[in-house]
Amino acid sequence: MTNKELAELMFPNITKTIEDLEKEYPERGENVTVTRFAPSPTGFMHIGNFLSVVIDYVIAKRNNGVFFLRNEDTDQAREVEGAVEYIMHVLDHYKFNPDEYEIKGGVTKGNYGPYIQSERKDIYKVFIKYLISEGKAYPCFMTAEEMAEIRDNQAKAKVRIGIYGKFAKSRNLTPDEAWERIQAGEQYTVRLKSEGNFNHTFIFNDLANGEMKLHENDNDTVIYKSSTELPTYHFAHLVDDHLMRTTHVIRGQEWMASVPVHYELFKTFGYKMPKYVHTPLILKKDGDQIRKISKRKDPEARMTFYEENGYPIYSVIESIMTIANSNYEAWRDGHPDAEFTEFDFSAKKMSPSGALYDLDKLDNISKNYISRLTKDQVFDFLDEWSKEYDKEFNEIINKDVDYTKAILNIEREQKKPRKDYAKWSDVKPAIWYMFDELYNPEEFAWGKINNMDEIKSIVTNYVENYYNPDDDKETWFNRIKELTESMEGYTSNMKEYKENPDAFKGNVADVSTCIRVALTSRDQTPDLYEIIRLLGKDRIVERINNLK
Repeated sequence: MTNKELAELMFPNITKTIEDLEKEYPERGENVTVTRFAPSPTGFMHIGNFLSVVIDYVIAKRNNGVFFLRNEDTDQAREVEGAVEYIMHVLDHYKFNPDEYEIKGGVTKGNYGPYIQSERKDIYKVFIKYLISEGKAYPCFMTAEEMAEIRDNQAKAKVRIGIYGKFAKSRNLTPDEAWERIQAGEQYTVRLKSEGNFNHTFIFNDLANGEMKLHENDNDTVIYKSSTELPTYHFAHLVDDHLMRTTHVIRGQEWMASVPVHYELFKTFGYKMPKYVHTPLILKKDGDQIRKISKRKDPEARMTFYEENGYPIYSVIESIMTIANSNYEAWRDGHPDAEFTEFDFSAKKMSPSGALYDLDKLDNISKNYISRLTKDQVFDFLDEWSKEYDKEFNEIINKDVDYTKAILNIEREQKKPRKDYAKWSDVKPAIWYMFDELYNPEEFAWGKINNMDEIKSIVTNYVENYYNPDDDKETWFNRIKELTESMEGYTSNMKEYKENPDAFKGNVADVSTCIRVALTSRDQTPDLYEIIRLLGKDRIVERINNLK
């Protein structure tokens, strides 16, 4: 029996050839940039995935290219329920809409699908059949126990771990022997018959890491599993990226170890490899140490963290762009209103030693962004977020939308707007005291004036003698000064107070703080004048009367 006959017996229903597939999936055109996000649904999307998505998207859009989504679901035993749907949700949430994609059992957009690997079985078999027919791959019948024993023996002998050379027990089976065992019902995999020599090296150029000298692959890598009729990641990567005409592969640094296998696979078929960008590890500062961000230990490693906490889309993307390229922040300073896709991304400007992701920086980006929004924009974003994550607060802010917007607008329309919010979950803790439904303080942050009789005297005097809802801000503050001067032992002259503080019970700032705390329970709030104006006399009196 020849190898061609064995291949025909193993895959009798595969009648297409590689040449047929090349015609079905033609070149996309000269110099067309094609990137893909190709997640495995074996877990929920994390910040490393998101970094790859952002770079995929920027490269494609910057070059008027194609950005497509491929569902790499070949490891079906480890697939997590809901992972695919969440991937689609994240792409939709951040407006990274793929030009080509497929939803299982639903919509397909694009001519290079299927875009779900489990639906491409027959395509992979065409390539596997070819390799077997050419004697470049073979059925392997080693059991898990046999391979574990080989690894143990290799470890004891302190030699490289793997199935190569004398350890590749099925490599030299004749086609007749292989077919006899298949006919007997033995489970098998198909392995690449490697022609590599580990002692030889090849040059690999990574766009982020530069030129590298790597050892050739000599492992007879598993490329297909008969139990699932699906290829391994390595082989599917070759077939899909070739036929889908991917020009750039952006993936995590952890995949660098796979490059020798992929290099050999592309070389075996005589195909040009895509350009690779192996993104740096995402690091975080943990006390005095800097370590790799952890999906288990660090909530910010999961993409759910940002949505649940209500970080704006803009802020998250901007924070990722700052670690994607070292010169992004300087570019943003010079182009404050430009779309991030207008930035001329360069993989060479990625940090090969790792990218430090700092939540403080994200908060800073986000506060600056939110401070520039109008009250209407802030309300709309807050409304959308709270519908999902704080329904009670959503009902409260919608009872009187104009009132809520007025609160959100305090110290907003000015040269230096306040920067109280980094995320939408910050809003409620910052303004809760403006809503009667939420105002039930357990403690008050009284300042220098902390005697309740004195406090009640000040706030009652203010309401009865100095409060006027029609005052502008300057008039209002002059009345606070008058109130201060009317009280024995207080002064509105700050210079005088600073020169001899022991001569006074307090000053105009202490009186303002007393009113502020009496109405809000807090000693730090936005503009007191605006708070008083919005609360109105009836609510002010009610809160004063409830002081204990």
